Amino acid sequence: MEQVFVIGDVHGELDLFKKMLEYFDPQTQQLILIGDLNDRGPKSKDCWLLGKQLVEEQQAIYLRGNHEEYFLQFLKKPEDWFESYKYNGGKETIESLLHPGACEEYSPTEIAMFILGRYKELVEFLIERPFYYEWQHYVFVHAGVDLNKADWRKTDLHDFLWIREPFHTGKNETGKVIVFGHTITPMLYGDMETTALWQMDNKIGIDGGAVFGGSLHGVLFDKQGIVEDHELPNTKGPWQPTF
Repeated sequence: MEQVFVIGDVHGELDLFKKMLEYFDPQTQQLILIGDLNDRGPKSKDCWLLGKQLVEEQQAIYLRGNHEEYFLQFLKKPEDWFESYKYNGGKETIESLLHPGACEEYSPTEIAMFILGRYKELVEFLIERPFYYEWQHYVFVHAGVDLNKADWRKTDLHDFLWIREPFHTGKNETGKVIVFGHTITPMLYGDMETTALWQMDNKIGIDGGAVFGGSLHGVLFDKQGIVEDHELPNTKGPWQPTF
């Protein structure tokens, strides 16, 4: 493909996700989902199923994000991870997979057992998601890479999903343009309101904080750089925790 179309952190915002896909041309573009399709927003299950469908039918690249990781860790050790996961948006994911009130109705172990029983294929799919994708002189990754490593590919798997300041402020000598999500651009700008793409030192942050009332980005790249940036504002307002 001569171009790639990259979508930022969706976080259960199915309507924005579907609207953004209208800008994607599967005939000429490689689709990349930067991770975090789940948690906080109301439609995590639907976003996951759509992401899975895009991988299977359009050969999309769906990268693992820290919220996919959070979910998988919860399933492994539900009693240890439940409270932390719930407060970071997992309650909405659990309820989208089971039903409203499930977090109060069942124990963490029961919740994990129900999910593993009903969604075996989906869980296996999520486990298989790659941590990064290279195309031309670009690296696409959820959170970032360890810029202190002689070879960025040797980044600890945890850092691909979770790294923040050391990557944002470190010097990029990889020879690559690194496109990432995870940290919302209003935070990268330091004003908590600018949702535009963040660009510095061959790093491009594309998470406009859609689930927090910001915007979802879909960015079209070719070998030369950014061709087009589609920015869809979340007009429904920010995520409001219900616990």
